[in-house]
Amino acid sequence: MSARFVGIDLAAQARGTGVAVLAEDLEGVRIERAVRGAEDEHLLEVLEGALKVGVDVPLGWPRGFVELLGAHAAGELPAPESTGGAWRRGLAMRATDLAVHERTGLTPLSVSTDRIAHPALRWAGIEARLRVLGVDVSRDGSGVLCEVYPAAALRQWGLPHRGYKGARHAAARAALLTALEEALPWLDWNGHRAVCEAHDDALDAVLAALVAREVEAGRAVGPSSRERELALQEGWIWLPRPGDLPRGPGSAMG
Repeated sequence: MSARFVGIDLAAQARGTGVAVLAEDLEGVRIERAVRGAEDEHLLEVLEGALKVGVDVPLGWPRGFVELLGAHAAGELPAPESTGGAWRRGLAMRATDLAVHERTGLTPLSVSTDRIAHPALRWAGIEARLRVLGVDVSRDGSGVLCEVYPAAALRQWGLPHRGYKGARHAAARAALLTALEEALPWLDWNGHRAVCEAHDDALDAVLAALVAREVEAGRAVGPSSRERELALQEGWIWLPRPGDLPRGPGSAMG
């Protein structure tokens, strides 16, 4: 019996969504699937039976932003002393976004104010469907799902993490894939390197699955007990420990 780890690089449209499946058994870890293009039904199907799923999309919105929308809609928003940058930043960034910036120097896109809101809206609908199916969709990562940030994971692993996105950067993706093959010699790409070199969505899905495996193995950092209540609403990006590369079979816990 093999353990399955799923990675999803969610886009607003199916055509830009990457999906990857890792299978781990006594013989090793191999990429069973790495594709670009996935409708909601495909995502629901691939999630079934997964041990852990890494999702590259914000799972929630900042609590302050949600409260502002409700108060504004009701005409009850308290007048702020200032509408300057500090006030707006408090509404634009989640607690996990600030934590990622502090730990890695990278700044996740704001789900309140950037185009990443469109994939997040799609995920909100998928989450609701999963909940109906009885899937534990806890946004703090304690259930089947965990939120991930592939570029930050690469940064934590000491691997190239910038400039590999987009059609113009296929050479950079090829170099990153070579670095991954050298760093993770136990991972069997199983013929899926080409699609990852052609499409960053597929590559990010593989990275999301790798991080999900790290979360399940206890080698990634999630919210503290103090942060967990907020993470249940806003979501939380799980980060590998600095310098702690994914390990091959037989080293699942650490």
